[in-house]
Amino acid sequence: MLQGFVRVALAVTVVVLAVVPDTVVTAITRSLGAEVTCPPRDTRVTTPYPITGYWVIPRPDRCVTQRLVEAVHGVGGDTIITFGARILPAEVDGDGRVTGDLAGDFAGCVENGKPCYRAALEAAPGRTIGRVYTYLTTERFGDAVLRCPGLDRRIESGGRTYYRLMLGGCDAGRHDLLLIAADGDGVGNLLAEAAAYGMRVFPGLPVPPRDPGKPWLPDLAHLPALNELTARVLADYRQRYATSAALGGVYQSFELAMRDRADDDAIIALYAAQHEVVAAAMPGTKIMVSPFWDARRGRGFPVEQVGKGFADIAGTRAGAPMAIAIQDGRGVGKVPVYGADEVDASVGPRLAPMVGERTHRQAYHGSTRDYVAEAARHVEPGVELWVNVEVFEPTQAAGECGRANPFPLRGRATKSRVDEQVAAVGGNATKIIAYGWDPFLTCRSDDATPSLSDDLAADWRQPIIADARWTGAGITVEGYRLGGGDLRFTYQARGAGTRTVTVPQQRHAPRTGDADRASDGGDADREPDGGDGDRAPDGGDGDADRVPGGLESAWAPFAPGDLDPARPWITITATDGAGHTSTGGYAFDGGTPAAGRVGS
Repeated sequence: MLQGFVRVALAVTVVVLAVVPDTVVTAITRSLGAEVTCPPRDTRVTTPYPITGYWVIPRPDRCVTQRLVEAVHGVGGDTIITFGARILPAEVDGDGRVTGDLAGDFAGCVENGKPCYRAALEAAPGRTIGRVYTYLTTERFGDAVLRCPGLDRRIESGGRTYYRLMLGGCDAGRHDLLLIAADGDGVGNLLAEAAAYGMRVFPGLPVPPRDPGKPWLPDLAHLPALNELTARVLADYRQRYATSAALGGVYQSFELAMRDRADDDAIIALYAAQHEVVAAAMPGTKIMVSPFWDARRGRGFPVEQVGKGFADIAGTRAGAPMAIAIQDGRGVGKVPVYGADEVDASVGPRLAPMVGERTHRQAYHGSTRDYVAEAARHVEPGVELWVNVEVFEPTQAAGECGRANPFPLRGRATKSRVDEQVAAVGGNATKIIAYGWDPFLTCRSDDATPSLSDDLAADWRQPIIADARWTGAGITVEGYRLGGGDLRFTYQARGAGTRTVTVPQQRHAPRTGDADRASDGGDADREPDGGDGDRAPDGGDGDADRVPGGLESAWAPFAPGDLDPARPWITITATDGAGHTSTGGYAFDGGTPAAGRVGS
């Protein structure tokens, strides 16, 4: 009877483990007295795609985190970014309990039977508390955040970790009180797993409260509290992760538009103040920011404002290295991706809800390629140009998965659409990253439909052309996965309609520019650094061998004498040696080829 009961219990347990979330599975396993052991890691990069970094949501469960990091790593990711939590002003009731929307999250902050506010007052007799702040986060901290002995405390209660921090100096007569509630250590899990996979993490810096009257701006009245929290968090990182290559830098989570800004701009002031704290607390730490563009006519700003906006952001780095990872704008529909031959073509159906039924020229100041190229002209020493491609659609189509929360709804992009985005920025970006892994690369419309990450993994060998130019008696293309195949050229012949010519590649090199040297007598087949051009990344420093973004070069002889000068566009597609073909064509102006040729 007992054996039968045990068998039934085990069977029920197996069923439960199969259907409940992973964190619950872990809890059940622990409750049964079993040790939680994650599966062995698979550190191979099996399907490397040109996007090498993603925003992710930290998980408190270590095994779930391992699978997340492994999935990102498997498609070529070497960088993970997280958003920072927001410090918020709070109120307490007469008993010292936090009120408002976060009351439930801080109800467990109790010390010796007293709410943390009351306990803080008793720990500092004769002193007063001014403002109260809350900070709800997904990471635990070490002792470095506890600066003031007797005043600062860590409290374990109800499965959560709380921190009670007195801000403003240990000997001050008046303090601000910061209460932190940590739901697990998702950020710590990411750093631990990233180290195992040879990856880097950019944790988000603490985020300030929003200006109540202008919620797109920070409320600088709370800057002292924000800066002290930032300094304490970074002191903790320095103490715990200084020797870990997994800490790649920090991410500035408060966004701004890259445009001409006023001299007293509040976001620039926030950047300057918080980045100065970063540079002082952790010298040499890279600061990553991700500004956005809006190219819509009547609402956005023209390409000409990019340079001033870029310089304003770079000017806040306080001597620290900086990566400016510009949002390409396609996902939200604020900046389109189109070829040089499509300026007067109608916007696609996914963009029409944002700008109406108009042409690209009528609706937008320019394309993603135009804006990124302008930003590249203003890169300065100490600053890298990254691009954040938005792997989603502005709205959801019927039956399409995507993001439902937070509003607005966003739809799932296709692999071919993402290829277009990569092609538009790859010629100028040192690194391409994407927002965001969850849910846009993992969601499925139904059980039979692959996710976007599945599609990237299935077709990662498809070539992508990011640039083209005349070189000698032919054309050099730059892009990804180009080697060993053909280039197909389609153009309008004078008086003869459309012609398509397929030409075998004669030279291919896995680094930008080598095919050019080969066209003038160099050795196109030589690996410039002695490496294997088709080798998948091994999880090391992903930027060291990308010039820029890991571009390859290929050259083929092609010089049409009958190109129609009224329609000078040459559209190029690539097929690699194994027969994989690019999902879209790259168009460039082939008119007056002799004037545009390199080495002619």
